[in-house]
Amino acid sequence: MSRPVVGIIGNSYILNDEYPTHAGGTMNSDAVANVSNCLPLLIPSDPRYVSVEELLEVCDGFLLTGGRPNVHPEEYGEDATDAHGEFDRARDAITLPLVRACVERGQPFMGICRGFQEVNVAMGGTLYPEIRDLPGRMNHRMPPDGTLEEKFALRHVVTLSEDGVFHQLFGATEVMTNTLHGQGIKTVGERVVIDGYAPDGTPEAMYIQDAPGFTLSVQWHPEWDAINDPVSRPLFQKFGQAVRTWATCGRAAFRRIA
Repeated sequence: MSRPVVGIIGNSYILNDEYPTHAGGTMNSDAVANVSNCLPLLIPSDPRYVSVEELLEVCDGFLLTGGRPNVHPEEYGEDATDAHGEFDRARDAITLPLVRACVERGQPFMGICRGFQEVNVAMGGTLYPEIRDLPGRMNHRMPPDGTLEEKFALRHVVTLSEDGVFHQLFGATEVMTNTLHGQGIKTVGERVVIDGYAPDGTPEAMYIQDAPGFTLSVQWHPEWDAINDPVSRPLFQKFGQAVRTWATCGRAAFRRIA
């Protein structure tokens, strides 16, 4: 029996300073294939090549990955500044309507880092351009030096809501996570429920209230060593279960309703 398909949102890069590419981290595919037990399919996130409607039909679920470019602040009604960093308007044009469509349909998605921020913006929320510049906030950015193991090492606690969705999933109200992001949630989008916070109050875990499908999203990077990490593994396993349910039951049910 074929595995359900998870579309992995790719990022645009220039290879060797001259060759345009769409790419995705191998660890995302590894987590989807070996923990979620789904077929990873890298998506060129650019409306010149794909449409949201096509993706919804081809894929059973979506992984909204991290990425160096940020969501353009015009998407949440603010002007761009140097602090906002780099942008990828093509990815914005795919992911933001994709999130809204998945919420409406009940089609599963999981947001990671930038993907976490995309979900908030798609639902009408806003972002801070640089968390570490805010009074009382810690530096959440990736360490500039060191091995991958050192950059993705567990760095802070995330405190989860008592009896909340993430507490029930992890079996604990405190978990250790890595942290590799510059931006963070400023105002919370409509129906977005913040279910976990870093020690400095930065939102770290969320879901969409009353959404018919899987919408769990996190600010950290659970794809790192997902098969062994006690927090990442149940998250990707639960995501995989939701994708399989959509592939076998959800899609047909949605078409009957539609």
